[in-house]
Amino acid sequence: MAKHGPNILLTGTPGTGKTTLGQELAERTGLSYINVGDLAKEKNLYEGYDEEYNCNILDEDQVVDELEDHMENGGRIIDYHGCEFFPERWFDIVFVLRTDNTLLYTRLQERGYSGKKLEDNVQCEIFQTILEEAKDSYKPDIVHELQSNTPEEMEDNIEKIVLWIEKWKQDHLSATMPS
Repeated sequence: MAKHGPNILLTGTPGTGKTTLGQELAERTGLSYINVGDLAKEKNLYEGYDEEYNCNILDEDQVVDELEDHMENGGRIIDYHGCEFFPERWFDIVFVLRTDNTLLYTRLQERGYSGKKLEDNVQCEIFQTILEEAKDSYKPDIVHELQSNTPEEMEDNIEKIVLWIEKWKQDHLSATMPS
């Protein structure tokens, strides 16, 4: 069965702008946006609670099972701060959002992050943990790092990705049309 569009993964440390980017891309392209955190909350896809970080622990197997059929059809934008548990076959392209540590610190504080949770997320960004995870989990040619510090960079990222989606559709959907 032909896919309806590309599957895109938006990943990066919390606070880098994945949700804003994903929602705007969905609006401009007609692709379906799925925020894995929201999906987990809606379907209760958890395996416990982490007292130290004050958050639920995602049941990655349940998330993969829940998304499998959606991903086969294509045309999905997936937003999550982790990426190594998603099957490699799912994604046509992976975008890792990166943000300056000082900006990220402020954004996370404004979200109510504090203590170890705040420090660990900023360190995750400093050490490029998510970028390295993406490079280790997917073919290097589909992993792209995007700076996400300002509204101008966000708009530039949206425009680049929209152009990429249009090219993907030309290359893939025209090939499946009968001549």
